[in-house]
Amino acid sequence: MTALADRPHIMETEHFEEAARILARLEEGARLELIDGKVKSKATPDGDHGRIIQWLLRICMQHRPELFLDPNQGLKAETYRKGRLRPDASLVPCDAFVGQGEWADPDPVLMVVEVTSHDSDTDQRDRVEKPLAYAKTGIPLYLLIDRQECRMVVHSEPDDGRYETVHTVPFGKTLHLPDPVGITLETEQLKDWVN
Repeated sequence: MTALADRPHIMETEHFEEAARILARLEEGARLELIDGKVKSKATPDGDHGRIIQWLLRICMQHRPELFLDPNQGLKAETYRKGRLRPDASLVPCDAFVGQGEWADPDPVLMVVEVTSHDSDTDQRDRVEKPLAYAKTGIPLYLLIDRQECRMVVHSEPDDGRYETVHTVPFGKTLHLPDPVGITLETEQLKDWVN
C-alpha cells in the first residue's frame, strides 16, 4: 500500500476524491475512506468476509425483496467533517443509488453493515469511528459483524451524533434488526466464518 494509505492524513474532500481515484488505478483493490478528516485505507475483504456479506444479502432478499444490500457504494458523510465512507454494505430501496456517482447521498440508507477485518485498524475504525460517523449522518441502523469478538452489534436510534441504543448478541443467538429494517437473523452459521 502506498504512503497515502499507510498513514492517516488530514485532507479536504475534493482532494481526497481525486487521490482515491488515482490510487484505485494504481493499486488493485485499494479502498480509501475519509473519516474525521483523515484518509484511511480499508483492508481488502477475505473470503470469509465476502461470504458473510453474501449470507446477509440472501436473508435481506428473502425478507425484504423491495430492498437491496449494496456491497459497493461509497457514501457521503457531509455532517461528519465532509467524510467519505465505504461501508461493507448498505441496505437501501432498490433504485436508491441510480444516477449517483461513486459517493452517494446517504439519505435513503436504512442500514449500513461493517464486517471486521484482520487488520490493525479494525478496532478504531469499525468499533469507534464508524458508529460516530454513521450516527452523525443519520443512518437509522449500523450493524457490526465482529469476527474477532464473535458477536453482532446493532446500533440504532441516531440522535445528536450518536446512537442511543446498542444491542449486542454473540454468534449463535438470534438478533432482531429493529425498524426500519425489521428482519430477524439466526446467527449460528456465522461461527463458520470467523477466520
